[in-house]
Amino acid sequence: MSARASHRMLLADDDPRDVELVQLALAQGGLAVRADVVKDGEGVLAYLYRRGPWREREGGEPALLLLDLKMPGMDGVDVIRALRADAAQRSLPVVVFTSSHHEKDILACQEAGANAYVVKPVDFPDFVETVQTLAHFWLTSNRTVSARQPG
Repeated sequence: MSARASHRMLLADDDPRDVELVQLALAQGGLAVRADVVKDGEGVLAYLYRRGPWREREGGEPALLLLDLKMPGMDGVDVIRALRADAAQRSLPVVVFTSSHHEKDILACQEAGANAYVVKPVDFPDFVETVQTLAHFWLTSNRTVSARQPG
């Protein structure tokens, strides 16, 4: 896939610093990625179902949801459960990208149906490398058969 090909991902994170770091890492990664950003679980659902501020969004569906675990209101586990309960969203790859090392959080995400659970590195170069590796794998190498329909 050429570097000019555009990939779409949805980033759900309530920490503006982490959002900025993810966007910086993607920009440096050599992969053309459009990362739409929401701040909470309700925003994820509004985006995917084209409600509220996302009602008129253009383009197709994201190839990846990079999801923070601890967000206000509907947290990451609740989002995963909602997506896995809907046949139209069930195949969306969900990578939990969080600072939590707690086994109970990892288990809850696995049981809910997350595709991966990645702890955010603290060191900036490691953070950038991790985001770039995730993006390259999930957006260019991973293949799924999708039942999802564009809105």
